[in-house]
Amino acid sequence: MADIAPAARLTPAPALTAILELRNVSKRYGDTVVVDDLSLSVQRGQCFGLLGPNGAGKTTTLRLLLGLTTPASGTLTLCGEPIPQRAPQARMRVGVVPQFDNLDPDFTVVENLRIFGRYFGLERAVIEERVPALLEFARLESRAQAQVRDLSGGMRRRLTVARALINDPDLLVMDEPTTGLDPQARHLIWERLKSLLANGKTILLTTHFMEEAERLCNYLCVIDSGRKIAEGKPHELIDSQIGCDVVEVYGDNLEPLRSELHPLATRTEMSGETLFCYVKEPAPLLAALHGRSGVRYLHRPANLEDVFLKLTGREMRD
Repeated sequence: MADIAPAARLTPAPALTAILELRNVSKRYGDTVVVDDLSLSVQRGQCFGLLGPNGAGKTTTLRLLLGLTTPASGTLTLCGEPIPQRAPQARMRVGVVPQFDNLDPDFTVVENLRIFGRYFGLERAVIEERVPALLEFARLESRAQAQVRDLSGGMRRRLTVARALINDPDLLVMDEPTTGLDPQARHLIWERLKSLLANGKTILLTTHFMEEAERLCNYLCVIDSGRKIAEGKPHELIDSQIGCDVVEVYGDNLEPLRSELHPLATRTEMSGETLFCYVKEPAPLLAALHGRSGVRYLHRPANLEDVFLKLTGREMRD
């Protein structure tokens, strides 16, 4: 796996120091409270996951911490700088991967890196020293002179991540970095993000992929309607919120079966044509399902998606 050359590698920061802090931050748009008395702290070297359904306030929180919008109340500190008072200075030490790519399609891969480096005031020699390592990081060495419009979605996403590293940031802010990618591209980006973390990078990540959060993040904050509803390490949240195995049952007209299985489970939920049974002792329930015609079932450990759905509900959000 390609590493980042010394010129483009983050110098590891002291452990257990906060690079980002929000304290009792609120934001309104008209009469709507979008962020509601939110407090969180991101430590150096962490991959911190900010999770929530659509409309939970994640994007507004990112805009607040970058100084792109002003809070109604509360205090923010980013890279040691008060926000929004010194947001421009703090942003010089931050790399941002937006939810949607904003690469310049009229330039080549390498030109996008060079131009972005100049936005940060980097000297030409520094940019030219960092570009080869970032191309290697993104596995785009052979496409350095390709037009961005000719790249696949996965290539563009990898270039966007590489571009966010041109200033050797203290913090990498990533808003749903793998949305819309195929599994191969998603796994490659995960591999690259793990290498950044291994080199001491700090990442703030929003994502709708619970597998992504479980693989990458060592601390999570779940918000809904702008309020924090849970936080902790992924395995701790799974243990505290679920604390048992899950049996998924698939079939038609499962309500009668749900009534039959309910006494054997800690709780049961219906979602579409799937019955979810949460069980501390799965053997009796599995025995009741064995050999039954017209149904299929899957027995698995609880995961972060179970936690997310328990906390935020299974109904669709617009």
